Amino acid sequence: MAAPRGWLGTVEAEGISGRQGSSGVEVVFPSDPATPAPLCPHGPTLLFVKVNQGKEETRRFYACSACRDRKDCNFFQWEDEKLSGARLAAREAHNQKCQPPLSRTQCVERYAARHQFQPTFHRFFLPLLLYTVLFRRYVKFIELSLSQRKFCQGCQQLLLPDDWEKHQEHRVVGDISITQLKRPSQLLYPLENKKTNAQYLFTDRSCQFLVDLLSTLGFTRVLCVGTPRLHELIRLKASGEKKSNIKSLLLDIDFRYSQFYMEDSFCHYNMFNHHFFDGKAALEVCRTFLQEDKGEGVIMVTDPPFGGLVEPLAVTFKKLIAMWKEGQSQDNSQKELPIFWIFPYFFEFRIRQFFPSFCMLDYQHFHRTFICVDEAMKYGCMLEVDYDNHALYKHGKTGRKQSPVRIFTNIPPNKIILPSEEGYRFCPLCQRYVSLENQHCEHCNSCTSKGSVPGHQDHDLGQRQILNQLSHPDAPKFTLCEDGRKWNHCFLCKKCVKPSWIHCSICSHCALPDHSCGAPKDGCFICGELDHKRSTCPKIATSKKVNKAVRKQKQRKSNKMKMGTTKGQSMNHTSVTRKKSRRERAHQYLCS
Repeated sequence: MAAPRGWLGTVEAEGISGRQGSSGVEVVFPSDPATPAPLCPHGPTLLFVKVNQGKEETRRFYACSACRDRKDCNFFQWEDEKLSGARLAAREAHNQKCQPPLSRTQCVERYAARHQFQPTFHRFFLPLLLYTVLFRRYVKFIELSLSQRKFCQGCQQLLLPDDWEKHQEHRVVGDISITQLKRPSQLLYPLENKKTNAQYLFTDRSCQFLVDLLSTLGFTRVLCVGTPRLHELIRLKASGEKKSNIKSLLLDIDFRYSQFYMEDSFCHYNMFNHHFFDGKAALEVCRTFLQEDKGEGVIMVTDPPFGGLVEPLAVTFKKLIAMWKEGQSQDNSQKELPIFWIFPYFFEFRIRQFFPSFCMLDYQHFHRTFICVDEAMKYGCMLEVDYDNHALYKHGKTGRKQSPVRIFTNIPPNKIILPSEEGYRFCPLCQRYVSLENQHCEHCNSCTSKGSVPGHQDHDLGQRQILNQLSHPDAPKFTLCEDGRKWNHCFLCKKCVKPSWIHCSICSHCALPDHSCGAPKDGCFICGELDHKRSTCPKIATSKKVNKAVRKQKQRKSNKMKMGTTKGQSMNHTSVTRKKSRRERAHQYLCS
């Protein structure tokens, strides 16, 4: 999983700080998909709009789908902005300049130019050339002796002897073993994020749990979307002594994996806009993988960045599901592509809005390796810190060790067995495995506790702000949960709430004891209800009509003011011209 994203520059910062003042930034999916979105170095951009409670929508704008921080990708364009040909050409040149030096397309172009292939030839045989170029380079590297296998840490590139001279002033590591080549996520530095300088990857323990679970469920193919370490472990098991029959395909935005994997096991991919950077060839690789054996035995496992917006992710996953369904017969049209979506539990409501068949498993022992870029660059080695033991996320003597990350899946929960040795039991009423602390509520008829997250008490503002950085406006205001204890049932709210919450008669709902009753609610910006967001409000059509009428009225008023100003300026100009003419005639009369 990539590092948590920041926000869309100044506009987004206002959205976050304004969330407490009932404002935010939303993604807009145009009703006319035929109109293509402008491109940035990360593929098609997304259309955003800033919304405020009780106010009309502001001007829409396009921004990067992958980077929430304008320092990482500064693309910005108003929706109705008309660009000149020169600006479009400059943008295209910039996008080409920002492409990674290790992209397969560039490798093919260099190979074709070196061998004087015609453009039509290497475009037609693109998949074969991709395999040939990268396979030859990777095989040459493996055939080198251990002392000759070198890796440039500055350029993050495997070096052949012909490359040594160009990198002699860089920090180069030698003696790269075959084992290291099979675990590229441990060899590569994490991509630097300007806000956090960190990247989060699954620990081996979490990956092992997933592999064992997938094997128990009988899956033979795994589409790994943003889960490089899971992909590595699956491939290691497939090539080990006790060979596994599970295959995997990695879709990830980190282009550097292309030098370690062939095109049949890795696609450079942006999960926020369903963009394959290597074009149709990569798209067909993914399609073939999903539709193999008529789509039987395949599952998608995805671990998006915590700062990723749920809506574009859901749209992308539905496109992958549609791709899988293309290989299904009409008899299986009701079947669903099995999915494991690994995400924080406080996004449950948003995820189930887009995927009603999903349920949240109670497994709480997902841990990530926290990798510090600054320290890694300083010492020239990978410094991996367990997510739970990092200074920002440490627990202390009274802290909790469960993770806020859960598995959301459309697989029936009674088929997923959680390990009893880690503190899980089967609830016969819910027909699923839950943690020992999660007690069944007879009023809700469910085991309602969400478990715990790293941190101290609910009023620990510092920890709350840290975890809020991993969230976005789609999420409710996040507060730290109790230590996995049973939630209390509130008969007024008709649901179970956190043990530290109490019912407020002024707000008419449960909240923290020290909450501000006058603070704006995180409900719908149009009607104020708490059970849905603005994008799904039943009154949104009426609101748009009112906003359109208000905008037209403002436009007419603005046009009148402009016409009045222009008319006044014209009259003033005529008056000045007449006075000037009189002075000139008087001057001529006196001179004569």
